[in-house]
Amino acid sequence: MSGPREDIQALIDLMARLPGLGPRSARRAVLHLLSRRPQAMRPLGQALLDVAETARDCLVCGNIATEEVCAICRSEKRATGEICVVEDVADLWAMERSGVFRGRYHVLGGTLSALDDVRPEDLRIPRLEARIADEGTREVILALGATVDGQTTAHYIADRLQAHEGVQVTSLAQGVPVGGELDYLDDGTIGAALRARKAF
Repeated sequence: MSGPREDIQALIDLMARLPGLGPRSARRAVLHLLSRRPQAMRPLGQALLDVAETARDCLVCGNIATEEVCAICRSEKRATGEICVVEDVADLWAMERSGVFRGRYHVLGGTLSALDDVRPEDLRIPRLEARIADEGTREVILALGATVDGQTTAHYIADRLQAHEGVQVTSLAQGVPVGGELDYLDDGTIGAALRARKAF
């Protein structure tokens, strides 16, 4: 009994690299798509091509957008003087799903990590400091995961921001478990943590 053709196997191998999908789940997903080529596979392929062509990092905050500056950064209604600092875009989207925060965001692009050799200059920390000066920021909310790397990064940023007079640095409070990541929390938990934020 022969296995899948090389091109189909290549698709399975690519799918298996996605988070949450192993080889078995990837095979099932590909078989599902193949059995529904007009309804599922072709639209998915076109959507992937479209996004590959149009998606880019927002020049201001680092969010994924289809324009140089994302809709959140362009919105005057979001100019509240608050910047919420998150590790990655998934965390920004999680915060947006909660519907509680109405300010602007800053995506660091990771956290400091000695093991992975991620240094301050590898993250968007200098860009954050420039934004604070440019945007008249009054509060920076550190919404980083309650992991060792997340808290190390939060402390580093808080120390750096001490030089900015009139800027309050806060962090998410109750509801975020130790070792927890924002993208895995429900909207209510994120909302409660944001409302109960405390001085860092």
